[in-house]
Amino acid sequence: MFDFLPKDVQITEKDRANTPPAVLKLLFAMAEEITRLNKRIEELEAKLGENSSNSNKPPSSNSPYKENASKNKNKPRRKKRKGHRQQLMEPTETRNIVPATCSCGCSTFKDIEPYYTHQHIELPEIVMTVIHFILHRGTCTACGKVSKGYVPDEYSTGFGVRFSALIAELGGIDGNSRETIQTFCSSVLKVHVSQGAIQKIIDRASKAIKPHYEAIRDKARSQHINHLDETTWKIGGKLNWLWVMTSTAVAFFMVHTHRSQAAFEELIGAWQGILVSDGYALYRKWVNKRQTCLAHLIRRAKGLSERSDPELARCGKWSRAELQRLCRMAKAPPTIAEWRTFYARLCRLIALYRDADSDAGRFVRHIEDELDSLFTFLIEEGVEPTNNRAERMIRFAVLWRKRSYGTKSDKGNRWVERILSLRQTCRLQGKSTFEVLVDAMDSYFKEQQPDLKWIRQAG
Repeated sequence: MFDFLPKDVQITEKDRANTPPAVLKLLFAMAEEITRLNKRIEELEAKLGENSSNSNKPPSSNSPYKENASKNKNKPRRKKRKGHRQQLMEPTETRNIVPATCSCGCSTFKDIEPYYTHQHIELPEIVMTVIHFILHRGTCTACGKVSKGYVPDEYSTGFGVRFSALIAELGGIDGNSRETIQTFCSSVLKVHVSQGAIQKIIDRASKAIKPHYEAIRDKARSQHINHLDETTWKIGGKLNWLWVMTSTAVAFFMVHTHRSQAAFEELIGAWQGILVSDGYALYRKWVNKRQTCLAHLIRRAKGLSERSDPELARCGKWSRAELQRLCRMAKAPPTIAEWRTFYARLCRLIALYRDADSDAGRFVRHIEDELDSLFTFLIEEGVEPTNNRAERMIRFAVLWRKRSYGTKSDKGNRWVERILSLRQTCRLQGKSTFEVLVDAMDSYFKEQQPDLKWIRQAG
């Protein structure tokens, strides 16, 4: 009862006997309160120490000031990443360089052959194509009416296909502000365009890629396996949610006012495949096969292992080790004996802490609830043990939101979900977003259907 007292302070039975009952009752009440407060302090300190590596918090919530302090100094350094090798492009000019003079002074050589190609890349001076349409009018010699010449429809907007595609690339694919685009056009292209005109170009681009967006949606809903995730989004300062449904073929984004069952159903339509997701309660109600994200559970276990309470830390270290072992089975499938041993340890972990009224008990009860969704990746081909695919897809949107503070209208929401879907789908398919945008704008101006085969026939 008085375990919070220093070790050199002992309350004997004689002390208890000599203490008035009222005082003793008060001491016991104080001891219970101190124990409760100590537990509460430990929980709050653990909450303060949460970050994206030991909880379900997103990386964008990490404090830039605590990043270095949270790193383990004893952690081995990662292997150096391989650099990107410059690819040889089709040359516009080739120059042969032969040896001039040998170190011995001789200038005659034989068996001359190429041994290396040095590539030099330069950007030519950008010269914009500018057409002035001088509109004339004249009086009809037959009836006397005044007739006018009009700008051809394909030139009526004042901005061509490739220029419009470039504005869409800068504004949506790169997520730049209207002011940044305006500065780029003025500085690099020597084109002075207003922010209002830039917005009109983006509005046209949004309409132009609507068929792509719908094709991506239909393709996503036809996939056997999909990863889902969601993040906050702001529209005029009000809370909305940005959802993503992605596979190896496409990434479908949707902005919705709620993070609810209705929003989830609007996202997936009639899809009934295998769902890979985190442990959000809405996903746990999925009636079909599902794989819960082991990375989320491992981070929560890491958070437990860092607690000051020895029992919580023990549970966290044990859970983390078992979950990491399970995750590695994706690349090295276990033998029957290895699997039985692992499953026995996991069941023992759950049995030991299931009834605990602590964070350890809550965590293992969550694992027990998710038991049917922990191992789907081992029995279904193509299923991954984590939801990293969806998290990678949505990360650019999170960075965009932090820069722009969201959107201001429903029209802005439609642009965001359409251009994000196009951007990430092009990345998955290895397509040039600019070339796709050029084709989309050209088809839009000509009122034709754009090329959607690369979406519909994606693997």
